Amino acid sequence: MLRRLVPHPILSLVLVFVWIGLVNKFTLGNLILGTAIGLIIPMVTAAYWPDRPKIHRPLKIVEYGLIVLWDIVVANVQVALVILFKRETAIRSQWIPVPIDLNSAEAITVLAGTITMTPGTVSAMLSADCNTILVHCLHTDDPDAVRDEIKSRYERRLREIFP
Repeated sequence: MLRRLVPHPILSLVLVFVWIGLVNKFTLGNLILGTAIGLIIPMVTAAYWPDRPKIHRPLKIVEYGLIVLWDIVVANVQVALVILFKRETAIRSQWIPVPIDLNSAEAITVLAGTITMTPGTVSAMLSADCNTILVHCLHTDDPDAVRDEIKSRYERRLREIFP
């Protein structure tokens, strides 16, 4: 019975918090409306999620999010330094193929989104067999180090979160 009322509990919580963030005022009425939205939308859309992703270690999501936020801050500073102090001829943009070992479409999507959200890198293309993602890096002297960092900082953690 509870599974029918709350088919996607994490999505329900996210919707409540997004609603409170959007209205930008915490009141009982906004909390009730956000909760209603958080319960109704997942119930209505449950039929479209027959194979919803399985999350094995939900607390690792918090760790992953904090690492991504830290990397975004650091990358902003690095990109600013490149833009402000490097001559155009000294900037070494690279296309870097990153082999991935993720099986879940959701995990691959999170990885691609993480790469794109981090300033200085953009995920451009996923190979047809879903084994390689093409990443453009604004400036690097060592493309192998960028590839290894993506695999160790992001992909390894995503393999722990998604099966």
